[in-house]
Amino acid sequence: MINRLIDNRRRAGELRRRQVPGFGTHQRPGPTTVYYVARDSDVPNGGVRAIYRHVDALNAQGVPAAVLHNRANFRCTWFTNSTRVVHGGAVSLGPDDILVVPEWYGPGLHRIPVGPRVVVFNRRAYDTFDQVSFAGSAPGSPYRNTRGLIALLTVSRDNADFLRYSFPDVPVHLTRNVIDPAVFHPGPTGEAGRPRRIAFTTNRRPAERDHLLHVLRSRGVLVGWELVPITGRTERETADLMRDSALFLSFSEREGFGLPPAEAMASGCYVVGYPGLAGREFFDPSYCTPVPDEDLAGFARAVEEACLAYASDPDTLTKRARAASERVLTHYTADGLSNDLEAFYRPLVTGGG
Repeated sequence: MINRLIDNRRRAGELRRRQVPGFGTHQRPGPTTVYYVARDSDVPNGGVRAIYRHVDALNAQGVPAAVLHNRANFRCTWFTNSTRVVHGGAVSLGPDDILVVPEWYGPGLHRIPVGPRVVVFNRRAYDTFDQVSFAGSAPGSPYRNTRGLIALLTVSRDNADFLRYSFPDVPVHLTRNVIDPAVFHPGPTGEAGRPRRIAFTTNRRPAERDHLLHVLRSRGVLVGWELVPITGRTERETADLMRDSALFLSFSEREGFGLPPAEAMASGCYVVGYPGLAGREFFDPSYCTPVPDEDLAGFARAVEEACLAYASDPDTLTKRARAASERVLTHYTADGLSNDLEAFYRPLVTGGG
C-alpha cells in the first residue's frame, strides 16, 4: 500500500513537470513566429541543444523564432549561444504562430490552449508513449487530442519510420542532427596513436555497462587501458575527452538518433557497441564495430578485438576512425539542417497553413 502511494505521488510529480509552459493566446492574424518549448534545465541534453540550433537556423533564414522557457531570464549555459530566448509569461501566440513541443511533454499535450499551430519535435520516438496509460487513453494518443497539431518532426530515418507507422494520419518530417566540426573533430592530421583510453557516457544501460567491464577486467583486456566515463561535462569538455581517447563504447538503447557515438566518431574515436536502432544509419561496419542489441558476450569480444588491434597496429584502426569522422561530419552539417528546416517551415510561413 505504501509503495503504491509512493509510486502514485512520483507519477503525479512527473506529470506536473511534463506540462507545457503557460503562455497567452490571441486570434489576431499576423506574421508567423516559431516558438520551441524547452525545459528549464542547465545540464547537458542533446534535445535542448538541437532546439537552440533550430531556432538559430530559422532566425538566420529570416524566419522569426525563439526558445520558449518557463522561467524568466533562463537560458542554457553549458554550450556557447546567443540564441533568442523568451518565457511563457511574456508572449502571446496567435493562429499564424507555430508552437514546437518536444515529445517529453506528451502527457500534457492535450492541455495546450487553442491558438497556435502545433508541431511535436519527437527526437525519441520510442519514448512517445511514456507516461501515457493504455487503459485510459484513446487510440492515437498522445497526439489524437492535441489541438492544432499539424506535423511531427524527428531526427533519424528509424524514428521517422516508427512514427509514420504509429500515426499514419499525421505528417512526419525529418530534420537531421548537427555535429559541430568546430567542437567535435579528430585533431591534427597525421595523428599516429592516441593514449590507450576507453571513453563512454554514463546515462544508458548502467547495469549492462558494469557487467561488460567486469568481463573485460576478468579477461585482462583492460590492463594498460584507462577508462574514461563522461558525465556532467560541457560540450567542449566532452569533445576534448573523446579526442584524447582511442576507443568509445556505445551503450545506445532505443535512441532517437544516438548523439554520443556520432560525436565520438566525429572526434576520431573508434566506436564499438550498440547502435540503439536509430544509430544504424551511421554505424557502418567498414569504420566501426556495431554489436547486436543486448549481446553482452559479443560486445565484450568486440572490445577485446579492438583493444588487441589497436595495440598491434594503431594506424589501421586510426584510419578507420578517421573515415567515420569524415562520414559523420560530411552528412550531419548545419547547412544540411538549414535545408531541412527551410523545406519544412517555408510553406507554413509563406502559406499560413
